[in-house]
Amino acid sequence: MTPEQKTQIEAATFQRLLKHLDDNKAVQNIELMNLANFCRNCLAKWYSAAATEQGLNVDYDASREAVYGMPYSEWKEKHQKKATPEQLETFNNRQK
Repeated sequence: MTPEQKTQIEAATFQRLLKHLDDNKAVQNIELMNLANFCRNCLAKWYSAAATEQGLNVDYDASREAVYGMPYSEWKEKHQKKATPEQLETFNNRQK
């Protein structure tokens, strides 16, 4: 496998992950954080950091739009539910 092929495969895998998350909007970020220690916002931060490594300036809002497929404020209004006390407790205990 050439480096270019590897990059293309990795890009396709990332695109598939984003589509999977988009197809499963009911899965909340706090659930992802509690189960896998990452969420859509983490992906957006990694996206922005990768752009910076390539000498590009992609700010956090633009990165979140790339990950969420829409402005974050719109996604949050349409799809984000308030975290339950149990979810917050699990999240806070993981941070210790």
